[in-house]
Amino acid sequence: MTRRIYLDNAATTWPKPPEVVHAVHQYLTECGTAVGRGATRTAADLQQTIDRTRLRAARLLGGRDPRRILFTCNGTDALNLALHGLLREGEHVVTTVVEHNSVLRPLAALHQRRGITITRVGVDAEGFVDPETIEAALTPRTRLVAVSHVSNVTGAIQPVEEIVALTRARGVRTLVDAAQSAGHLPLDVEALGVDLLACSGHKGLLGPLGTGMLYVAPGLEAELESTRQGGTGTRSEEDQQPEDLPDKYESGNHNAPGLVGLEAGLAWLEQRGLAAVRQHELELLSRLVEGLTGLPGVCVVGPRNVERRCGVVSVVIDGYAPQEAAAVLDEHFGIECRAGLHCAPLMHRALGTFERGGTLRLSPGPFTTVEEIDAAVTAIRHLHTAS
Repeated sequence: MTRRIYLDNAATTWPKPPEVVHAVHQYLTECGTAVGRGATRTAADLQQTIDRTRLRAARLLGGRDPRRILFTCNGTDALNLALHGLLREGEHVVTTVVEHNSVLRPLAALHQRRGITITRVGVDAEGFVDPETIEAALTPRTRLVAVSHVSNVTGAIQPVEEIVALTRARGVRTLVDAAQSAGHLPLDVEALGVDLLACSGHKGLLGPLGTGMLYVAPGLEAELESTRQGGTGTRSEEDQQPEDLPDKYESGNHNAPGLVGLEAGLAWLEQRGLAAVRQHELELLSRLVEGLTGLPGVCVVGPRNVERRCGVVSVVIDGYAPQEAAAVLDEHFGIECRAGLHCAPLMHRALGTFERGGTLRLSPGPFTTVEEIDAAVTAIRHLHTAS
């Protein structure tokens, strides 16, 4: 049986640290209670774990107040809360062609329902946004700039520091999609001055699926409406949604097994250190980009300098549609990767890969080995030779 080589960590990381698996199993077998819904010792212990999860997340993102970390169902849920909760009738948004459908589709819905207008700026040949193009797109009606920190197609690390500095100088709010950078790159939301930052919990943060978070800057809760109302376990005598954080945005039962697993993933990252995680990633990306760049008929998309790249390597292979290449790699070599448009159609149009059906994307993770990277390069070499 062909061994399994998992190179789809940009979709969700696997394997998870053993501590994550243990935490979820322990919750399901020994705890099982709901978050914030009881006064038992078991419920109190669970609440402490959830509070620790929020604290660890705040530390990772550079936030001083853990209450400003809002737990969501996933990164998409966090982005929807940010966009639907902030934008009002007739306002203007500047975004980029880099964005995932988790930004593009909510904006399209808001255009239809609230009449917001949207300007999407382009990228250069390697997939980078020029901050000056964002500045030039700002108008007196611009309420928000929404930008991905890292492209899920090219891995290009966007210049968010420069972008946020420009928007703050103009009094415009900023939303950063950190789905592909949280857990990979150092983040400091307060030093950066970002207003909203959304990310998944199941990718670089190593938690289970069904987890995500949104950071809300001080004071922004007065502008950000809750998009879901219901039970919070607090102020139950009132029929109005609580205004205090995080209850204003966290109605209904939390994903307790997911969050205790996320706490374990965040603890693993703290123990290992982001610098070590990033160094391992750079070594793998360097080997992958160098190995693929020399292959005939294989074109690597995105930055050649891996220092400006995070997490993913996309390629197009002569003679193969991306989906066909992925199927062959899985069936004959045990290599699992992602093929297609990666929910980022505008980026593929900008890069000229849309008509080809997108790209083949390989994304190593913290537990990927050099030997697995070499096996992937060898497999793609055989793939092209056989075409």
